Amino acid sequence: MLLIEYKDFGWWYLLVTAGLLTLGITGNQAGFFFAIGLTIIQLIHFVSREGGLTAFPVQVRFWYLMLLLVSWPEPLQWMYWIPAIGTWAQVLFGYCTMARCLSLLPWNRSDALSLDLLLKTFFSRPVRGSIVRGDTAGP
Repeated sequence: MLLIEYKDFGWWYLLVTAGLLTLGITGNQAGFFFAIGLTIIQLIHFVSREGGLTAFPVQVRFWYLMLLLVSWPEPLQWMYWIPAIGTWAQVLFGYCTMARCLSLLPWNRSDALSLDLLLKTFFSRPVRGSIVRGDTAGP
């Protein structure tokens, strides 16, 4: 099921980032550089919008940026496949693996960590809004 959020400004950030990562994977190193730059701009935008560094949308963008930066050295650039595939999954289907992983951190959950929680977290359908709250409201 496609979950294209073209009315959401954050979705457009991700669409452009996915295109830039794809450009980088196909051989144009500038794609990686511009994806990192756009992610920094996105992080700044979300910090100002959410009013702090601890907000869940900010956490997701911060760790996404960290993944892009860790992948920057040439011997590790094969790792760009991970955010490229993940970003396309988010853009097309609304499934964000990064958000699901971060939702399991102790400060982002109220339930005890269990196999049931892991299965629910990774195999539930994408929702509009926050995976942390599990709601269907918009961001």
